[in-house]
Parts: sequence; C-alpha cells; structure tokens
Amino acid sequence: MLELRDVSVTYGKHRALENAALQVAKGEIVVILGANGAGKSTLLKAISGISEGRVTGSVTLGGETLTGLPAHRIVEAGVALVPEGRGVFGELDVIENLLLGAYATRAQDDQEANLDRVMSLFPRLDERRRQQVRTMSGGEQQMVAIGRAMMSSPEILMLDEPSLGLSPLLSKDLFASLKTVREAGIGILLVEQNAKASLAVADRGYLLENGQIVHGASAKSLASDPAVQAAYLGGKGKSGAVPTPATSAPRPTAGPAPSDIAAAAMASLKPATRPAPRTPEKPQDKPQQAARENPAPSQPKRPVLQPSVQRAAPASADVHGIAIGDLVARASDTSRAATRSGRADAAPKPVTRSEQAAPPRGAMPRLDTDSRDRLSQILTEIEEAAARAEAWRPSRRN
Repeated sequence: MLELRDVSVTYGKHRALENAALQVAKGEIVVILGANGAGKSTLLKAISGISEGRVTGSVTLGGETLTGLPAHRIVEAGVALVPEGRGVFGELDVIENLLLGAYATRAQDDQEANLDRVMSLFPRLDERRRQQVRTMSGGEQQMVAIGRAMMSSPEILMLDEPSLGLSPLLSKDLFASLKTVREAGIGILLVEQNAKASLAVADRGYLLENGQIVHGASAKSLASDPAVQAAYLGGKGKSGAVPTPATSAPRPTAGPAPSDIAAAAMASLKPATRPAPRTPEKPQDKPQQAARENPAPSQPKRPVLQPSVQRAAPASADVHGIAIGDLVARASDTSRAATRSGRADAAPKPVTRSEQAAPPRGAMPRLDTDSRDRLSQILTEIEEAAARAEAWRPSRRN
C-alpha cells in the first residue's frame, strides 16, 4: 500500500502542498480532483522523487520509506509515473520505447511476460511494433507511455492527466484500459481533469484545493456530492444554480515584440556612402565620442560544456534482438542532442551576408563599423530632438 502522511512541498517561501495524506492499495483506482494550480502534479512529483521543491513528510510503500530517495530507487521500489505530456522518445520505435521501461532491475526477469501483457492490453501497439513513435497519434503515444511504465513491474502506477489532448472516443478506451490494469493487481493513482469519467472507473477519490486535501470519500459518494457536482461535474449546487466563474478584464491585443521592432530598424540601416555631416560638439557628447573611438573589448566566448559520461547500463538479456543497455544509451544520446540544440551558451554559427541582409525574425543582425557609427549618430540626434521638445514651451499671446 502506498501511504502519504503530512507531505508538504515548498518552493522557496511558497508552499505548493501542505500536509497531504492519502492511501492507495493494490488493485484499486484512486483519483485526485482539483482545479488548475491546486497542487495535483506537485503531489505526484513528490511521490516519484522528481520534485524541484523541498519535500517533507512521510511517503511509504509497503512499509518501505520512499521520502528522500532518488527517482530510480523509487522505480525500483515499485512506483512508476506517467507524466503529463507523455515524455516518449519520438525517434525510437514502439518496442524500443517499451523496453526502456524494463531497465529497472526488478523488471529484467519478467521482460517477456510484461511485454506480452502490454501488447494484450493495447492491441494497437502490437500492430505497430516497429513504427516510430513521433509518427503516431496522441492517443497511441499515451498508450506507449502507459505501457512503458507497466514494463517496470510497478505495484503503484501514477498517471498525470492521461486523457489530455485525446478525443472523447480515445479517452473512453483509455479509462476502460485502466480497469484492466487494476484487475492485474496494480494500484492506480490518477490525476485527471475529466472528473466524470475518472469517478466512473475509480474506487475512491480525494479533493485537493489550494495545496490541501480537503475531503476524501468513495468515488460514488463524491459523484453524488452537490458541491463536487457544481465544481467539477457541471451540475447544480445546493442553491440550485450553477456557479458562474468571475470574468476577468479583457487582455489588450499584443503588439509586436520590442526585439522585432529593433531588428527591423537595424535591418533597414545601410552603410552610408558619404560621411554624414557632423553636428557641433557639445560637452555632453564627449563621453559618447570616447566610447565610439575606444570600444569596449569583446567578451570571450563561453566554452561549450561537454556532456557528462553516461554510466554503464546493467547487463540484461536481449528482448527481440535488442539489448536494453544499448537502447538506454541511444535514448540518452537523443536527449543530449536535443538539449545541446536548444542551449543558450552554445557556440554561435557564422552569419553569412544573406543572413545579415535579411535577419530572421527576432534576431539581431551584425553591423559593420559604418553602420554602427550611423546608428550612434541617429540615436544622438533623437536624444537632442527629445531634449528640445521637452524644453520647448508655447508662447502666450496677450
């Protein structure tokens, strides 16, 4: 049994979860209901050991303490999480994604049995064993994510918004599949916005409001509760009226970003063919002239950080001719490549003349010396015009 006692999560001075307590037994489905921002995903992350905040309290599974353990140790203990957004490896095929779930030591002896169970639970995956996951629909990718978690032989399976982005028909199939998972003796802790569908398959449920669990009861009792109906099921409260959410002030239409305006302005600048007439020097102009004549030295480029060496995968038997250790290394390399492509401190690519002439949206083009001088002169003229406009006062007529 998974049991939480007085579990709190804080991010700095903000408390996202406070004194949460719940239980999930093997072979039952427990649903957590709550509005956006109530702390549902924070609760699942605290249990699975991936919370970025400070976690206090007690989390136990079958009497074994999980609080403070790293995520891979919690998976080894028997708790698996299907995160919101699925988190599949799109460049790998279905079989390879599923076998990544069998990387845990507890699952290596039952790889074939678990794989057969997943394929029987999701026949669609059995039909598309060698299809790249990124080419599959959202519902099929969700099946891959759930199947991958089940490959770790979990005692408790946690799902964060599994029906998000799915069609009503696929959502119906998904909740029917959860019943089959429960029949296999696996406990399910479910966070789901579709309260009606989740309560229809759940055994018990909890209400989470502002980081606190305020109520817990059987799913049937919660479904018939007028307050729950009014808040989550679209029904009427005790007064007989459906509560109307407060309307917020309309947001102003967003205009172009400042970076786009600056990029367009500098893209229109061209090197001057003739030296522009210089205005008489003023005392306040000397610091600007000195800055132009003695530009600051360019900052040295930051070195590109090299990825750390991946630890060797434990030896395991091949499944369908695939070594899980090699598969984990491929998935790790894919993740590193995606991280490097989006890293802010990566070495910049050389800019060609065509790129300078037509900079991409939001990019800052490189300017030669004449263009920089011309830009500085324009800024100086703008500042002088603004000063004259501020000092100007209309004359009064008698």
